[in-house]
Amino acid sequence: MEITLEYWNTLANQTILISSLLSGFSIAVVANLLVSDKKDKLTNMILISATLSAGCFLVTVFATIQISMITTPGGSLKEVVASDFFIPRLIGMSTFMIGLFSLTIMISLSGWTKSKKIGIFTTVVGVLTLLLIFVTMND
Repeated sequence: MEITLEYWNTLANQTILISSLLSGFSIAVVANLLVSDKKDKLTNMILISATLSAGCFLVTVFATIQISMITTPGGSLKEVVASDFFIPRLIGMSTFMIGLFSLTIMISLSGWTKSKKIGIFTTVVGVLTLLLIFVTMND
């Protein structure tokens, strides 16, 4: 069964919204860490994962904007097929998945800045979050 262009358009627009929100959240974390006085290895790892997450979600936004423009009725002068937006789809989904990994790493590491107990809790939450995301994406 082939997916219709209308469905691709709706999916792209939803992905743009989700990725924009997640990117904004990651950018807020990056900004807070940049003005922080902490310079330890753990804080740097959280900064790296937040920066990677923000960058990946931004790439996803622009890749899916390309899909949205191509699949919008009247947006292209030629007949559009799914293979016309294969590269933006590949880049968008790849960076979205990397962004999710980075975001859950950031969540998992965040508690370790406070205590071992909180670190274990946030690690469990991060792992469960990633597992549940994959379970829901698999169906």
